[in-house]
Amino acid sequence: MAVRQKQVGTSGFETPKIGAPVGQSHFRHEVLAVVFQVKASRLRVLLWQRAREPFSGAWALPGGRVGDHERLGSSLGRHLATKVDLTDVGYLEQLETRSDFDRDPRERTIATAYVALVSSDVNPSVPGDTQWWAVDELPETAFDHASIVGSARDRLRAKLTYTNVGYALAPATFTIAELKAIYVACLGHAVSTTNFQRVLLRRKVIEATSEVAASSRVGGRPATLYRFSQRSLVVTDPFAVFRPPL
Repeated sequence: MAVRQKQVGTSGFETPKIGAPVGQSHFRHEVLAVVFQVKASRLRVLLWQRAREPFSGAWALPGGRVGDHERLGSSLGRHLATKVDLTDVGYLEQLETRSDFDRDPRERTIATAYVALVSSDVNPSVPGDTQWWAVDELPETAFDHASIVGSARDRLRAKLTYTNVGYALAPATFTIAELKAIYVACLGHAVSTTNFQRVLLRRKVIEATSEVAASSRVGGRPATLYRFSQRSLVVTDPFAVFRPPL
């Protein structure tokens, strides 16, 4: 009786059959939101405080488990609306997936994180266990959430240099000084006002309106109000960046 030989690759290991299952484990999959907003010239992130172990008392990103019949984006929207009452998001982008086997001490949990941006003139009502924290002064955080916040901040900084994503952080109209304060809070370094205005106008990211800001107490000529030329994401210059001063 002939014996069927196993297929062996050049490395000497058995080559698995196409379509053969690799293990039978089922992992928990969750979605997380890094929600950014600029207030009082500081970039801040929305966190909620855990009431039970693991990491009881520590702060975590809003989110939760993906339902059996949910898409990732739909699941995230549900968690933001029901857990932190946040529905007014100006921009949402998938950031990354974390799959380290020990990131959750309870069970193997894969997390897909998103970046969400909220305009500076929005004041969402959040529950008592939820709070905005300055990104550069994070409290004790749960799991790998501080690292995810750092990744999201880096993504935002990069996006601001070559896209118009600032529209999601700014109000409908603004002065150059107000918009610059938002960019500086996100970028983490000073920006020349003259260069900042010239670059954004040259790329047609912003445009002047016919309106002016309310006069200040010190008087002087009222500042022109600007707006973003488009309020949806476009690449404005893939090679230009706002660099920190030398």
